[in-house]
Amino acid sequence: MTTRAKLTLHSALAVSLTTLCLTPLVNQSAWYLAALVQIAAVAAVGAGLRRLALSRALVVPLQLLAVLYLLMFVTVASSFTAGVLPGPKAIDAVGTLVADGVSTIREYTIPAPSSPGLRLILVGSVTLIAVLVDALAVTFRRAAAAGLPLLALYSVGTGLNPTGHSWFWFLPAAAGYLLLLLSEGQDRLSRWGRVFRGSGRGDGRPLSHNGHRVGLLALVCALVLPVFVPQGSLGLIGKNPGAGNGPGGAGRITSLNPVVTLTASLNRPDNVEMFSYTSDASNANQMYLRINSLDDFDGVEWKYSEQPLQPLPRPFPTPEGLGPAVPTTPVSTTVTISDSLSTDTLPMPYPADTITVPGRWRYEPGTRTVVADTGQQSNGLKYQVDSLDIEPSPTQLRSAGPAPADFAQKYLQLPPGLPAVVAETAWKVTAGKTNAYDRAVALQNWFNSPEFHYNLQVPAATGSDAIVRFLRDKTGFCVHFAATMAAMARTLGIPARVAVGFVPGSDQGNGHYVVHAQDYHAWPELYFHGAGWLRFEPTPSRGGAPGYSQEQTAPASSAPSDRPSAEPTASASASPSTSSACNALQRRAGDCADRSKTAPRTAAATSWWLGWQALASFAAGLLVLTLLATPMLWRLRQRRRRLGAGRHLPGGPSAEPTEQQVLAAWEELIDTAWDLGIPPDETRTPRRAVERIAETGRLDGTAAAAAGRVALATEQVLYARLPQPRSAVGADVRTAAAGLRAAAGRRDRARAVLLPPSSARLGWRFQDRAAAVRDAVGRVSDRLMAPLRRR
Repeated sequence: MTTRAKLTLHSALAVSLTTLCLTPLVNQSAWYLAALVQIAAVAAVGAGLRRLALSRALVVPLQLLAVLYLLMFVTVASSFTAGVLPGPKAIDAVGTLVADGVSTIREYTIPAPSSPGLRLILVGSVTLIAVLVDALAVTFRRAAAAGLPLLALYSVGTGLNPTGHSWFWFLPAAAGYLLLLLSEGQDRLSRWGRVFRGSGRGDGRPLSHNGHRVGLLALVCALVLPVFVPQGSLGLIGKNPGAGNGPGGAGRITSLNPVVTLTASLNRPDNVEMFSYTSDASNANQMYLRINSLDDFDGVEWKYSEQPLQPLPRPFPTPEGLGPAVPTTPVSTTVTISDSLSTDTLPMPYPADTITVPGRWRYEPGTRTVVADTGQQSNGLKYQVDSLDIEPSPTQLRSAGPAPADFAQKYLQLPPGLPAVVAETAWKVTAGKTNAYDRAVALQNWFNSPEFHYNLQVPAATGSDAIVRFLRDKTGFCVHFAATMAAMARTLGIPARVAVGFVPGSDQGNGHYVVHAQDYHAWPELYFHGAGWLRFEPTPSRGGAPGYSQEQTAPASSAPSDRPSAEPTASASASPSTSSACNALQRRAGDCADRSKTAPRTAAATSWWLGWQALASFAAGLLVLTLLATPMLWRLRQRRRRLGAGRHLPGGPSAEPTEQQVLAAWEELIDTAWDLGIPPDETRTPRRAVERIAETGRLDGTAAAAAGRVALATEQVLYARLPQPRSAVGADVRTAAAGLRAAAGRRDRARAVLLPPSSARLGWRFQDRAAAVRDAVGRVSDRLMAPLRRR
């Protein structure tokens, strides 16, 4: 086996071994076999193209086109035109599969089901990586640089893996890369002739054995050293410690965007079980389990603020703002997390007092959440939480005093660009209310009025623009209701934040509840001094309003005509509806009243041609067409530059051309013959070369005479001792080229236009410039390193 063949084989093997790190992301591994077929196709097509007399710049795009065609043929062959040509239907089918794959990624946790769309995304991504590795390692002989796409593939696979950066996946990836470097080293050694074997004083082993030892030593160091380095976060195989690590407990919560996670869960079609819990609370059917709260509103979104993490206390500190006058009831809850929920913050009733949980966890005091430490995850976890059920009376809440100044400054902060309509609407809805509690209840009842509609098809957003749009359209789902009520409460002087978690779930009897993906929820928390943070429920058809918010508000002296009733509406009630057409699950998902309204939006949202997939497909097609047209466009430009009247015939056809113009015209004649199937022979003189062109190309008398005059002018420029008068050669080149095209076949003429062989000069030019750049960089590096070497 030749060294180049071995390098091709090892590059394919390196990609195959690195791709293994993607297998934990999908619950079935059948896609990996399809990826291996594509990797083998990349290697075979690349080897075949490199055996042809093609420029290296042409090998990569042709290789990419071939393997993409194979991928489309395997996946959407039924949509091909005439069974073999990828037409618009095939492109549309690919777009549909990609949209299906993106939906699978968005809706499912890892490991995701092996849908056709997800398989296409995985196999297509691996194919592109294989093309890059083959191009760098084999076509351009830069095996070290081929480690970059391999590293990207490994980083994606291990970064998405919920178990962390496992050393198990590092081993095959590193072994494949070292094998690739070994093949390149052998290829370079083979160019030296006889392999150097040392001075004879050693054991006589080949030099490549030293490379084996160095590579093995590097691999062992990469595996072993991160184990002994404390708190190392730069290793490729160790789990990245959370931001809350360290003796001082400094850090912050770095979870993914909770709004994105919530939206994906609400739109999951399978509605899988997230966790179950058993509680001894008397009102367990109204107990929300909170994950975290978004307390920072910057006008763009509600998000986590940077909070210090501390060791997990036992018990937790007294809840913020809770006084002894407010009655509380202790509640014990046992939570069991399923494998479908992977989060770094634990769902718990608020406010939690103590938690008994295995593993490594930390405590965030501002929001009273329990946060994972050092890559700890919640999958399959079982823990017990003791919490307090706060039971303030409306009288206590109406008489609540102001919040502390520093506390109010944080939780009343509003972005400077918040539209005025938010505050104006808040004061209009709460007109006549004289205290914070009555205003909060008025806001909750207003959102639960028939004016508002629950709709999951509205884009998820919590910024100022989304709030204004929600107040105008009065359509959205829980994140819109919660974010808008929290912002309006702050304009009224009520400290507020947005909590994210789960509604009670399905009652299984005996205090046991099962929580599913569509029970994910967001709600506002408002602060009342003496009672602390209290939950409110503005979202219709979701959960239930707490008891302290259902009391009749105090009589108002005046109120606008559109002021909502103080009694909770039926849509906000926690009791089940008596309608036989709407079950409890549909009511929680908001599908009771707006099913007919949301259906058209769903169809529009899934239309492939109206989404970003159309733009991506158009960009990909444009890139492919550009790559295909590059040789043709470059050749046309060269012909214009060589034969253009303004450059080569200054002053008109009768003007005498310069030496450079004659040589350019001669190059154009040679390249035209090359494009039409007569490759150049640099061993011949111009006169003999023209004789060969005229004979092979079957030129008539006129064309042969024109070619002869170009050759004579070229010889005079190259060999004449004294300058000789020269005739215009541009017209002669065109005459000879017309004769060559007339004698050539239709296939040769088409190839000369679409894929001219002389475009190989473009690749040669790139190689020369790259070599010049490398030499210049080397000289600069030598000058910079010279003082260090002298030292």
